[in-house]
Amino acid sequence: MDQFTLNLLVVGATFALYIGIAIWARAGSTSEFYAAGRGVHPVVNGMATGADWMSAASFISMAGIIAFGGYNTSAYLMGWTGGYVLLAMLLAPYLRKFGKFTVPEFIGDRFYSQTARTVAVICLIVASLTYVIGQMTGVGVAFSRFLEVDKLTGLLIGAAIVFFYAVIGGMKGITYTQVAQYVVLIIAYTIPAIFISLQLTGNALPPMGLFSDATSSGEPLLSTLNGLLNDLGFANYTEQTDTTLNMFLFTVSLMIGTAGLPHVIVRFFTVPTVKDARYSAGWALVFIALLYLTAPAVGAMARLNLINTVYPNGTTEQPLAYDDRPEWVSNWEQTGLLSFEDKNGDGLIQYVADADANEFIVNRDIITLANPEIAQLPAWVIALVAAGGLAAALSTAAGLLMAISSAVSHDLIKSQINPEISEKGELLSARVSMGVAIVIATYLGANPPGFAAQTVALAFGLAAASIFPALMMGIFSKRINNTGAVAGMVTGLIVTLVYIFLHKGWFFIPGTNSFTDAEPLLLSIKSTSFGAIGALLNFIVAYFVSNATEDTPQEIKDLVEAVRVPRGSSAAVDH
Repeated sequence: MDQFTLNLLVVGATFALYIGIAIWARAGSTSEFYAAGRGVHPVVNGMATGADWMSAASFISMAGIIAFGGYNTSAYLMGWTGGYVLLAMLLAPYLRKFGKFTVPEFIGDRFYSQTARTVAVICLIVASLTYVIGQMTGVGVAFSRFLEVDKLTGLLIGAAIVFFYAVIGGMKGITYTQVAQYVVLIIAYTIPAIFISLQLTGNALPPMGLFSDATSSGEPLLSTLNGLLNDLGFANYTEQTDTTLNMFLFTVSLMIGTAGLPHVIVRFFTVPTVKDARYSAGWALVFIALLYLTAPAVGAMARLNLINTVYPNGTTEQPLAYDDRPEWVSNWEQTGLLSFEDKNGDGLIQYVADADANEFIVNRDIITLANPEIAQLPAWVIALVAAGGLAAALSTAAGLLMAISSAVSHDLIKSQINPEISEKGELLSARVSMGVAIVIATYLGANPPGFAAQTVALAFGLAAASIFPALMMGIFSKRINNTGAVAGMVTGLIVTLVYIFLHKGWFFIPGTNSFTDAEPLLLSIKSTSFGAIGALLNFIVAYFVSNATEDTPQEIKDLVEAVRVPRGSSAAVDH
């Protein structure tokens, strides 16, 4: 059986599974649509959270970022996993105790203001739409290669699949679909990694293989990789080349952005009790760790295999002739995500650090998906990775779209525009708003502002600067009032968004930027790291404005005091 047919069978089977689950778990009420009826077991919710979290950025793009960035990109691992610790300890149990459907609903009630709720909706939509651009980018990359279509066609196919199962199933359908997607993606990620680790080091455990000796040289794998990179003019893989300031701010931005992402937080509204919210956060960390402990090995080993492909006889010898290139290079050239330009006309593939001399351009987002082909693994492994990459991108896209539709239908339409709307009407508005969000995300996903992981990092910065401070102050400070909360959120969102647009282009339109991340506006702080600064400004503005205006009402102080004690759980209250 040829590779294309096998890809179709495996990917088609997984899609049939997802759609079947969505139909089986179709939401019939607003409680099921928004919070899966609050009846999800903590282990199941932990697994669904893992799938919701391990997006195209984690599965498809993160290993590529690590492969080419080395030590500097370890911040992705520290920030994204550390954020879950913050979420489990500081937010999840308290928000579940509050007993609402959405994050803007908590903010609106805690700060006794419909304006605060509306601002929270805007912050949520901006962060979630930016995030979903990265997911749709990943969908386009995966489909373009494995279904042998162009990237735009792949993007449209993926959007149609997400639209079908997310709009029908709501949170209930998405939850159980994400459990299936987690199983698919974690198997698809670890099996190739085990194969490749055995090939390169003889160690079946990729995290251990990363620190083992390479069979080709007898020296530590990372030392072998450093030597090859040095020969080609690249920086050491294990060397820090970014500034400590930017790496620190980037890690903080990812951590608090993780804790402030609405589509992750809403998962903890689906469990029966506060205790279950804590347990599901712990289980989510376990399931996430399986991939995150493997990702550094996948990145390093992929970079080593890539160099060995171009320089089969070693970096001191003549590189591979273009006419002798392996089949995987030809396959990925068709997608436009890998290219060769014979600058010196010798017919050989020059892969070097010097941009003027380098002839081999590899999009970082293809590394995980191309890894099994580069390592010449069996065809069924390649098909499995295709299914896993699509599962990762589609699961997170569905969760983000769920957060967006909930904010529009529940926090805008039901709460403010038409309070008398029927439950059936609210469900319809939720599904329509989700459809509109998919269309917008697909359009923006066709022209993303960076690689999938970089685009997602921007979304984390926006969530960090706008939503996380409001949640923290709402739970742990009785003095922060409605005026301060609104001023803080608006400041954090606008300042961070402007900083991003100055570096990535206004509304992500190419060519409209004034600065680049290579030459940033403020010190060495890149656009992906600025969320930490935006969050600091949010806290400062909220504090000073609150202390300059009226005190918080006593009933709100009593509410905060009640929420702080994470025992029991109140029933969901629909407004």
